[in-house]
Amino acid sequence: MKKYFIYFLLSLFTTAALGQTITCTVTDAITHEPLAGATISDNNGIALKTNTKGQFNIASGTINLHVSMVGYMPNTVNAVNASSVIELIPSTVDLQPVIVSASREGESRQDAPIAISKISSAQINDTRATALYQLLNKTAGVYMVDLGNEQHTMAIRQPITYNALYLYMEDGLPIRPTGIFNHNSLYEINISGVKDIEVIKGPASSLYGSNAIGGAVNFIIQNPPAVPSGHISLQGDTHNYRRLDADAGFTSGKFGLYVGGYTTHLKNGWQDYSDFDKHSVNFKSAYAVNDHTKITAAASYNYLNTQTPGSLDSAHFYSRSYGANQRFTYRKVWAFRANAKLEHAWNQKNNTFVTAFYRDNSTAQLPSYYIADVRDNSGNYVSSNGQVNDQRFHSFGLLAQHRSNFDFLHSRLIAGLYVDDSPSSYYAQYLNITKDVANNYYTGFTNTGTYIDNYTIKLFNTAAYTQYEVNPIDPLRIVAGLRYDRVHYNFNNALTTGTKYKQQETNDFNILAPKLGLTYNLGHNKGLYANYSVGFQPPETSGLYSARQLTPLKQATFNNYELGGWLSLLDKKMYIEVSLYDLEGHNEIINQLLPDNTTQNQNAGATRHRGIEYSVTYAPVSDLSFRFSGTNARHTYVDYSEVATNYATNTSYTINYNHKRMNNAPAWIANAELSYKPYYLPGFRIAGEWQHIDQYFTNPANTKTYPGYNIYNVRLGYEVKGGVWRGAGIWVNAMNVTGKLYASTVTSNQYGDTYNAAPPRTFTLGISYSFAKN
Repeated sequence: MKKYFIYFLLSLFTTAALGQTITCTVTDAITHEPLAGATISDNNGIALKTNTKGQFNIASGTINLHVSMVGYMPNTVNAVNASSVIELIPSTVDLQPVIVSASREGESRQDAPIAISKISSAQINDTRATALYQLLNKTAGVYMVDLGNEQHTMAIRQPITYNALYLYMEDGLPIRPTGIFNHNSLYEINISGVKDIEVIKGPASSLYGSNAIGGAVNFIIQNPPAVPSGHISLQGDTHNYRRLDADAGFTSGKFGLYVGGYTTHLKNGWQDYSDFDKHSVNFKSAYAVNDHTKITAAASYNYLNTQTPGSLDSAHFYSRSYGANQRFTYRKVWAFRANAKLEHAWNQKNNTFVTAFYRDNSTAQLPSYYIADVRDNSGNYVSSNGQVNDQRFHSFGLLAQHRSNFDFLHSRLIAGLYVDDSPSSYYAQYLNITKDVANNYYTGFTNTGTYIDNYTIKLFNTAAYTQYEVNPIDPLRIVAGLRYDRVHYNFNNALTTGTKYKQQETNDFNILAPKLGLTYNLGHNKGLYANYSVGFQPPETSGLYSARQLTPLKQATFNNYELGGWLSLLDKKMYIEVSLYDLEGHNEIINQLLPDNTTQNQNAGATRHRGIEYSVTYAPVSDLSFRFSGTNARHTYVDYSEVATNYATNTSYTINYNHKRMNNAPAWIANAELSYKPYYLPGFRIAGEWQHIDQYFTNPANTKTYPGYNIYNVRLGYEVKGGVWRGAGIWVNAMNVTGKLYASTVTSNQYGDTYNAAPPRTFTLGISYSFAKN
């Protein structure tokens, strides 16, 4: 207390001598967002904290201020004046970053008893990714599969799967409602407007609900910058990909605004019939009503139109013949989301927020994966068919959460409500497809006008959750959570004949998902955590009501057991994090391949997913850093069988896959990167990256394998840090520099293997300009 009183007197004296007190702002050097909670200290050890606007007051001309914050490199300011804006650069070795996805509120990583990783604004800025997989695959335990033109699927604590085992969010709100999952739905994210990405690995159902099983990915959109700033960039690659990015924002008084987006165009790329266009934009505004109340409004729009060439047979793949076997399939997506959030701090211990949200989405396609050949019992070709379909939904929803802090054992209580009303519609029409059998080429199609499906669904999800955190002793923190969800489908069929469903049907799914976890701080940047959690997955509406789905589906549940820890070494120059998990699935919904090369879903009695995830970051000197991220896992069928048909005898038989490895499940996934930013050339960077995917089985019988691959990427760039060209930048990314032939996914069926070919060697050149008023 005495120290602060002396500091107060010194401040008064200094102010009188110099004549004024000024307000300084601390910002992120990349996004220019204000940094609340940064620490400012002088040579005497006197400390201040920035407020929610990233501001602090001090006498003009004060010298030798030391500014620091968790997750950022410290900055020493020789003298401040009336226009001072102090920028902090995100740290290369981030020991314990601030995260929001563990509780929907900011907290230190060491307080969250879960496996969670953060991709920072610095990593996003340095990577210059053309698609999200180039960022997410840097995370331990994550393999985002590139299917071309921002189409994708995922593997987090699961095999490579198209099923609804992941939850994708934007600022903590699911981008799609429960029951209408799409493995491609991250093309509904504006990658240009993303500030940070947080990945929860393992079930997060106790906080976020359905589908948060393998993992939950939260994309945090940039907030209005503290100072007027903007960015524009133009890039293109050697395969005719072109992209323009632009964003800008400001804060003036109580009001702040950010707008950013990008547009892409691809024509005549490396793969035949793969032209692509996407337009994406985000808007976010903030208004500080007063020191205790804030209103935030946000909206995003994403439009995608892409040709879909489909997969290749082994002959075309290994000969690098990337010609499509048709020229008429497509995917067109229109997605709009908006939300308004009211936050109010009742006092230092109580805070409430309420968010109202809206979604409007259409996914129309003529999918290549539904093109099927009909054969007779001898395997001879008879005909080909397919479908055109469109799924639409719009949502009205509400999320409310209250947090109270208590003196009793330094505890915290979080309670929330979630309501999502998402009526949807779906139709599919039958196509007759003509085929040149000799050349294995589909020449065209005729829409028969016959409906395969035509229905509407009133989808209503309600949930309540609570989380209680307590510190019974100083190093120990215990977190307990519970969420109840009710998912209601009200199905109405517009078809009167030719369908397996009645005219109207209701389905209700209820689940109580608990979690219990603890962290133990061992001191000196070392700690342990453990948790138990439950995840759940109701059947998707397409799995329940599609005419192609012949098997009734049950709700899937997962029990997750996890142990992990973190450790810093070598005077905080090295950081290690490790997680071990055992994820036990019950009635897991498996994607089953049918004889005509199409798929449907089926419940497995039991599955087991066990593995270890690990990451090592090492920065021996300030301008050199090394990162290694990996996961070793074993995914097995515990109780699973399929019914097959012998067409020659027209009899059925059962194939048992108990204790077999699940297909498309690499045992080892790794990503490593070495980065160099020389101190003698500020703004220059060069990085080399290695991606490894291990061998995996491509069928559940474990009789066929794909050897996996190793690819290498190099990225280099330069941004001018001073002078008349300050803010100008240029970069070159070389992806798959060795020209490795590899497939992002491989599927086996009774007629052979099909391959989703990955891009060959690709060079991208970009130029940019950034400005900020300091």
